[in-house]
Amino acid sequence: MSENPRHLAPPAVERLAPLAEPPTFSIVIAAYEAAGTIGAALDSALEQTLPAHEVIVVDDGSKDDLDAALAPFANRITVLRQGNKGAGPARNAAAAAARGEFVTILDADDRYHPGRLAALAELAMERPDLDLLCTDARLLVEGRPVGTFAAQTPFAVADQRGAIFESCFVGGWPAVRRERFDAVGGFDESLRIAQDWDCWLRVILAGAAAGFVDEPLYDYFLHGGSLASSRLASLWERVTMLENAAGNPNLRATDRPALARALRRHREQAARATIEAAVHGDAPRAELPRLAAARGLGPRMRALALAGAAAPRLTRRFVPRVAPPEQRFEAGGE
Repeated sequence: MSENPRHLAPPAVERLAPLAEPPTFSIVIAAYEAAGTIGAALDSALEQTLPAHEVIVVDDGSKDDLDAALAPFANRITVLRQGNKGAGPARNAAAAAARGEFVTILDADDRYHPGRLAALAELAMERPDLDLLCTDARLLVEGRPVGTFAAQTPFAVADQRGAIFESCFVGGWPAVRRERFDAVGGFDESLRIAQDWDCWLRVILAGAAAGFVDEPLYDYFLHGGSLASSRLASLWERVTMLENAAGNPNLRATDRPALARALRRHREQAARATIEAAVHGDAPRAELPRLAAARGLGPRMRALALAGAAAPRLTRRFVPRVAPPEQRFEAGGE
């Protein structure tokens, strides 16, 4: 049992002596067209009550005036540059240059609370066996707090190997032990949206345990231009991620039932979102017959896909439009 009621984690496999000194943290930021937001992100990274070992920014081929936004921080950060490849390759480049014991993610349009690294360090000192360190996050729409990440996606203490198939319960912004990150090969650069979830899944399947500080110490800004708002692409990429997990060399036979259940659920969710987009006029209905023939879907979803292709107006009664996350939160829904 943890001495700190804010700390959630699976029981330690063996009795551990707490660390005498906090571990070191490298904050990594992938920046693309982020001149308007990165200043606030960097202020939050550099104003930690426990200073980071280093802050590394990767300019991912920005064409805005990112240089001017970074100039006031020139002596306090490391800047790497590459052509536009996406957040995964940018974070991999930052992690390859990092020298802290933990690599911790900060998006260029988000912010840390001042005590975030100190809280992660406290958890790491209490539980030196943990390889993924997480805090809760505030969700903000138009700068207004509308809820927390853990309220939507509760942190899993039990059976983390099975739970990580169902949801990314560690969030997108944990601190990961650099040795663990390197051992699994970092972020899968073929993924554009689910790369963080995929990485933490592979880290957990490789034997890592995750711990959580039950306090919202990360500000995550929801807005229509974010990758998270690309709901349909995100849902299908989750399916790809879970299909990839079926070939993971660290997958145990006992993991397979949980993976199969999660894959069925995520396929159905992605299929329903595809039908929704088609019958409400946002996507071509020509995809729906192919969807009806796709593997891994139940008979009801196949029938909805065929109905959507033939009678979209009728199908709308059974597949209502779902508002994007930022609109649902603005309406007060969680």
